[in-house]
Amino acid sequence: MLYNYFTEKLLGLQGVLIENIEEIDDTIHIYCKLERKIHKCPVCGNHTDKIHDYREQIIKDIPAFGKFVFIHLKKRRYSCSCGKRFYEKNSFLPRFHRMTNRLVAYVIDKLRCEASFTSVAKEVNLSLPTVIRIFDLVSYSLKELPTALSIDEFKGNTGKEKYQCILTDPENKVVLDILPKRTKYCLSKYFKKFDKSERDKVEYFVSDMWRTFSDISSVWFKNATKIVDKYHWIRQIMCAFESVRKEEQKKFSESHRRYFKNSRKLLLKRFDDLNDEQKQQVNIMLYTSPNLCTAHFYKEDFLKILDCQDRQSARKAMSDWINSAYDCGIPRFVKCAKTMQNWLTGILDSFTTPLTNGFIESCNNKIKVLKRNAYGYRDFNRFRNRILHMFSLKSAKNNTKQAAV
Repeated sequence: MLYNYFTEKLLGLQGVLIENIEEIDDTIHIYCKLERKIHKCPVCGNHTDKIHDYREQIIKDIPAFGKFVFIHLKKRRYSCSCGKRFYEKNSFLPRFHRMTNRLVAYVIDKLRCEASFTSVAKEVNLSLPTVIRIFDLVSYSLKELPTALSIDEFKGNTGKEKYQCILTDPENKVVLDILPKRTKYCLSKYFKKFDKSERDKVEYFVSDMWRTFSDISSVWFKNATKIVDKYHWIRQIMCAFESVRKEEQKKFSESHRRYFKNSRKLLLKRFDDLNDEQKQQVNIMLYTSPNLCTAHFYKEDFLKILDCQDRQSARKAMSDWINSAYDCGIPRFVKCAKTMQNWLTGILDSFTTPLTNGFIESCNNKIKVLKRNAYGYRDFNRFRNRILHMFSLKSAKNNTKQAAV
């Protein structure tokens, strides 16, 4: 009796009488039945314990000890004086199901990672359509907006659209929603469903240098501070400098081209952060190309703007750099100066808050892994729910920490 008690506790089948356990190849078969109890007739309401017959039902359970588990449940069918016959009730198997409740929960929990539906189906010994049908029970919806909103696009190739949009809360590191398109019409239709009072709660709107996002923030989030993500406007300068380097190194011999290519990290790194030997190497490379030397000067001068501690000092430093870059004679940096001028307000606002699109970029990388493991998704709603489900556990943990504080 003591042995049976611990077996039931180990298997998580309390209230079930285990009659036998067999191990066949890579499967475990558990033969059991429920304790006999008095049941209420679902028709007349009378109580009865009269057994009409038995039926064995094979049920799939979660894998254990590296093997698939099957429960052979000996089900009783009771009969009532009114003539009604009905099966006994149990807590671990829903009606018409052939798998336990905990197997369904186990499948849903397994889909929180980047694993594909196929890999999860193989792990739990279920068919692919069954796993997909279980996951389709999961759904998410956004009811309210946070005080800080971050938006970005990613290449989803789902629902006949190349790009999808992701919304996050950069303060609490929470993925809010996934939108099917990045067009102005789709974004306006989405944000229109929120009340004006809800939209007015948004104090910060963080995005990259995509004009559609800027227009959407101006229309639907008029009270929010529009912030251009630091990575994207700094990247403009670094890409311009890299273009100049590639153009200049094409003019050199093969050995010099190879040397410039291998030393690109020294050129991109801030000059003040280099040691004496590295500074000497950079000076030699700059001496061989006047255009590269000029581009390096403007790159270094721009990076000094990042040291500004407030919006006012950043505004003065940025204005000086833009005016100087217009006359540098390098088309790449003249174009950068025009870009900085067009996005100046959003760039300066990034100095007033530490909020960036860093979290949303990390989410995009995880989404790429999910899409690659599944070889892509055709159904957008399933793709959206899969992404939100993948990040839901982290969101729940963050909410728990906030509640604790």
